[in-house]
Amino acid sequence: MAGLTAAAVAVIGFLAYQAQAVAPSPAELAAKPQAPSSAPAATASNTPKPRKDPLALPAGSGTGERVVYALADRRVWLVDEKNQVTHTFSVMPSTVSPPPGAYAVTSRSGAVRGSDGVAIEHVVRFATVQDVSIGFSAAVDGSTPKPDPSKKTGGVRMKRADGDALWTFAVIGQKVVVVA
Repeated sequence: MAGLTAAAVAVIGFLAYQAQAVAPSPAELAAKPQAPSSAPAATASNTPKPRKDPLALPAGSGTGERVVYALADRRVWLVDEKNQVTHTFSVMPSTVSPPPGAYAVTSRSGAVRGSDGVAIEHVVRFATVQDVSIGFSAAVDGSTPKPDPSKKTGGVRMKRADGDALWTFAVIGQKVVVVA
């Protein structure tokens, strides 16, 4: 029993020593302005970093009227000639993606069957990779399922309302910028 008591006293003494070493002295407290009691004091280690706005247009996506497709964000922006975003929406990427770069809309189809067998509308094609046409489209049934990874597909799917907006905006020749 005496051994346990001695060990407990040693641990408490060690913890008190550590607390004293970390705690500021009364002189240090007087020299520093205090944060209001309702807000936690910020230190270099717990200062929140500014969070990137997930809806913000990616830097380095060019200028002028264009469609911007961010692969990692799974998002598309429609940008007018004044560099103002007119519409943004999330997408479900295909199994084959274009490398980052600038492209142009090469063809459009009002309604077809996708390479995955799904009825799609407002198809806007802008690239070919590994013999697969890459383009934006909306499933007629409104679904945006994750594509079968065993198939090579190029359809970047979106909701029907977003497909309507893209169809109106992205005519033949419209610039499409793909960013990582």
